[in-house]
Amino acid sequence: MLLLSWNVNGLRACINKGFYDFAAASGADLISLQETKMQPGQAEIELPGYQQFWNSAERKGYSGTLVFSRQQPLRAVYGLGIDEHDHEGRAVSLEFERFWLVNVYVPNAQDGLARLDYRMRWEDDFRDYVCRLDAEKPVIICGDLNVAHQEIDLKNPKTNRGSAGFSDEERGKFGELLTAGFIDSFRFLHPDAVGAYSWWSYRFRARQNNAGWRIDYFLVSEKLRDEIKAAYILPEVMGSDHCPVALEIF
Repeated sequence: MLLLSWNVNGLRACINKGFYDFAAASGADLISLQETKMQPGQAEIELPGYQQFWNSAERKGYSGTLVFSRQQPLRAVYGLGIDEHDHEGRAVSLEFERFWLVNVYVPNAQDGLARLDYRMRWEDDFRDYVCRLDAEKPVIICGDLNVAHQEIDLKNPKTNRGSAGFSDEERGKFGELLTAGFIDSFRFLHPDAVGAYSWWSYRFRARQNNAGWRIDYFLVSEKLRDEIKAAYILPEVMGSDHCPVALEIF
């Protein structure tokens, strides 16, 4: 089973940069998108063979998550069930026979860590949410988690220490999520891989120089440890400031 995750930084723009060709050629069973920046009715989105599960932000042109699924899920859940968090379209969860898929776009702590206090509340509530699901059946979390966990996960850790996405607080919460029973699938299979990034700034020729961050993940329940077949990043795929990440499982 092949799962893909991609922060498209505006789905309509990404469609104009080859999204449909990439998605159709991928053969993926599930394609999870973040930062769609649109409501379903704003454009006709058609991907033959896939059902669509949208969670759009109330604010137009902002945030938003979407899952394309070849298989009909048992049920779909939108948001975390907490009013403080459920106006920005940041999570879609699909239940299948063997697992839950949780597609998430984690809030950015913003410049000067202006939104860090909110981010910390989100982290605790999100961890509680996925742990409740994991008590039912194994969970696969994917998406833009907006944090580089370790120094190996970004090009310039020393100069970015304390910045949004690499603050001690955010990295600590990511560690708490792993300790709660989840595996970073890419690091599990590639513990020493360097230069493996999924996001690059549009400034300073960052992508050309591979001065990036790994902030897009597939986290897998410990219960599925032995089911992980492959986990990889697709930096050659253009269309966004992020690239897709992939998981092969079962």
